[in-house]
Amino acid sequence: MITNLYFVRHAHSNYSADELGRPLSEQGLIDAKEVTDLLIEEDIDIVVSSPYKRAYQTVEGIALHLEQEIEIIDALKERVLSEQPVANFNEAILQVWSDFDFSHPSGESNLNAQARGVRATKEILEKYVGQNVAIGTHGNLMVLIMNYFDPVYDFSFWKELEMPDIYQLSFDEQRLIEVKRLYMKSGLTSASNTTF
Repeated sequence: MITNLYFVRHAHSNYSADELGRPLSEQGLIDAKEVTDLLIEEDIDIVVSSPYKRAYQTVEGIALHLEQEIEIIDALKERVLSEQPVANFNEAILQVWSDFDFSHPSGESNLNAQARGVRATKEILEKYVGQNVAIGTHGNLMVLIMNYFDPVYDFSFWKELEMPDIYQLSFDEQRLIEVKRLYMKSGLTSASNTTF
């Protein structure tokens, strides 16, 4: 039985130190409405999300359409890069992707963040077999999860993500069988596929 997970990388939010409460920007709210319209077409059954406001705001529209509560899953929050702001974000993120065991002070290594995200993903697959699940999450964690199932999803792939971005991962039980990217361009839905 096929289970489809729709990983939704959150829409744009203006940076602040408040990781938990940082909301979507005005443009992010506009884009989140497009995400809702797209997901309505996908016959979503269940909506789960990171506890971070920008993530659940991005999938809030589809939950409202379905008249259901968003299931908050703490393990879907973004990876902790460092406890303190880093001097050069791009350099800091490249370091953790270059060495999956490396972590910045009080931060998560790629291995630790990936293990957390994959564990949550497998629990979702077990709980919602045969259903279409929208998952509000974050770019780095999403790619780490995808990387676990196929290493083609790497640092270079992460750099090409948009805000928002949506990837449909189709599973036969817990075996990844297809990845499809859904995105908006000039108001149209386009897709690119990778089949395993």
